[in-house]
Amino acid sequence: MNARFFVDLPLGPAGQELDLPAGAARHVQVLRAQPGDVLTLFDGRADLAWQAEVLLMGRAQVRVRLLSFQAIERELPRPLHLALVMPANDRMDFLVEKATELGVTSIQPLMSERSVLRLSGERAEKKRAHWQGVAQAAAEQCGRVRVPSIAAVQALSAWLNSLGPAEGSLRRLLLSPQAQGLQAAEGAEGVLSLSGPEGGLSPAEEALAQAAGFAPIGLGPRILRADTAPLALLAWWGLR
Repeated sequence: MNARFFVDLPLGPAGQELDLPAGAARHVQVLRAQPGDVLTLFDGRADLAWQAEVLLMGRAQVRVRLLSFQAIERELPRPLHLALVMPANDRMDFLVEKATELGVTSIQPLMSERSVLRLSGERAEKKRAHWQGVAQAAAEQCGRVRVPSIAAVQALSAWLNSLGPAEGSLRRLLLSPQAQGLQAAEGAEGVLSLSGPEGGLSPAEEALAQAAGFAPIGLGPRILRADTAPLALLAWWGLR
């Protein structure tokens, strides 16, 4: 059995016995694993994948023993963080899934003047937790052992004001249909990318982003959807 599962518990050393969390246990039960079967587990805290033997299959309990680990390196050589105004409908689920497969480091969901999807309070936290689960499932599927973090939903202006000066190794980039080329991304050791919703950011918001150190870049002559543009940048970054 080659099934992979994220376990939100510290894993190690070899010989450790543990009960799988409810979500992972449920999936193992659906697969009808039996004692003696071997699973692959990772905890997102290190670039390690653990082989674990199933010891016990109960009605609500799956107990395993860690056997050995393998060092896995499947992250981008240089990090890319996506800050994006959330697209409408269920496109955010798709975006989180595909961004995880492409190696994104983290995702910051935002709301702007032209946002269709607006979230606050308990509803916003439920959505964030749901998207974190989408990222976890995508990491299990694509072979990553790090799960990108999904931050709490914020208003764009408040988030920009919280950033502080543009210092350090992260290059701040603003995806803009009016910009030409990717020259501002060349030579960066890491990227924090900002992109807008359907209809784009307003002129005032673009000005605010540029005042916060975001350099405009373009992705070609066609207008890309709000959920396509950040993925196109991520794919280009990962394949360079």
